[in-house]
Amino acid sequence: MIDLHSHVLPTIDDGPREMSGAVELARAAAADGVEVLAATPHLRADFPLVRAHELADRCEALRASLDTGAGAPQIVAGAEVDLGWAIDATDEELRLATIGQTGEYVLVETPYGQLFDNFEEALFHHVRLRGPSLILAHPERNPSFQRDPGRLARLVERGVLVQITAPALVPRRRGGSRKLALALIERGLAHLLASDAHSAAGGRPAGLSGAVAEAARVAPARARWMVTDAPAAVLAGEPLPPPPEETRRPRRGLGRR
Repeated sequence: MIDLHSHVLPTIDDGPREMSGAVELARAAAADGVEVLAATPHLRADFPLVRAHELADRCEALRASLDTGAGAPQIVAGAEVDLGWAIDATDEELRLATIGQTGEYVLVETPYGQLFDNFEEALFHHVRLRGPSLILAHPERNPSFQRDPGRLARLVERGVLVQITAPALVPRRRGGSRKLALALIERGLAHLLASDAHSAAGGRPAGLSGAVAEAARVAPARARWMVTDAPAAVLAGEPLPPPPEETRRPRRGLGRR
């Protein structure tokens, strides 16, 4: 599997507090079946230690600590970008924040609160028109999208990719996040599934395989595609390949609630 969203880099955001914790997280991901792990720390004002020009060196330091031995995934650089940060960033900083630093795909953090009315236009004007294709991280958590999922569907129609995070699919979770996540997957409106892991265990652990199993309950072929072929294309800076066809008809609608 390929996991394009994790907070594995230590000491700079809300991920591991030291290198040993980062190594544990990376090895836990590998044990779960992850072969490639993108390090995507928060690029936003409340985490000033995350700097775009340092991301590659920090990934290299983690690779050295892992020593590329058994149970070590490949680490690639990236970031989870706040829209406010992107507005002020230079073109070079934005490029360094893209997945694999190819300049092709950027992971944008979906706000947790209500979206402002022109969120979509700000997203396109300040990020997409500058080059990178857009990936929205965990939009299933946002109350505006939960209330009006058609708003998210319209973004997908405009070429935005949707990344569902593993915690939203935990069976014990009930409510809007899980419901919307499953509907997006079943309706073919989700493209990537990632862990958003912050630690080897605890509240936000590495555990992508369990989420794949949950997604497979509604779209088994797409669930696998979301952690293999689709993220592989993102890493290569290429368009996503066509998703596999499902044998069952989708049941979950995305109309306004």
